[in-house]
Amino acid sequence: MMRQESSDEAEDVSLFDADDEVSRKPKRRRIRHPVACFFHLFFRISAIVVYLLCEFLSNSFIACFVTIILLLSCDFWTVKNITGRLLVGLRWWNQVDDDGKSHWVFEAKKASRKGKRASSEAESKIFWLGLIICPILWIIFVFSTFFSFKLKWLAVVIMGVTLQGSNLYGYVKCKIGSGKNLTSMATSYLGRQFFKTALKKEENTEP
Repeated sequence: MMRQESSDEAEDVSLFDADDEVSRKPKRRRIRHPVACFFHLFFRISAIVVYLLCEFLSNSFIACFVTIILLLSCDFWTVKNITGRLLVGLRWWNQVDDDGKSHWVFEAKKASRKGKRASSEAESKIFWLGLIICPILWIIFVFSTFFSFKLKWLAVVIMGVTLQGSNLYGYVKCKIGSGKNLTSMATSYLGRQFFKTALKKEENTEP
């Protein structure tokens, strides 16, 4: 039976390379990891482009199918293991303990003592925009395959939603903390907003 484990509960697991802990002089460039930024977007955008243009690029459905799956797989591995750590200081993975139990670990790199952020603002925007927008497009493709009756592409679009959606969910859990439930957080937020709105109405109605 799986259980979730936060980075605080797994202090014996070293996630980030030792080189990352060495103090370095801050770089003036806003994008400190241009190669990581490129490949963070390259595979996922390429998969979408090939899917949209496959009928023009090749007459072989198998060739397009294999190409898209390979691009999605490369994107999943790259985002999960490389770009998340470099661009935003986040990473998630699964480990099996000595008892054979599977544990999901979500870890966020803490800011340095000098208050430096783990990533630049530009890198953070590139990471999260690519991480959020592409899964939304694959969800749209799922509905489009039903409406256009192109059900042969259903396996491809579902794979796109699954792989890219998994990375999105994992990094959101890293960002907000693995011990928190997304549904409960949303409910709590809506409750606070409703309470604030009710207080404002009472203040406006007072004579």
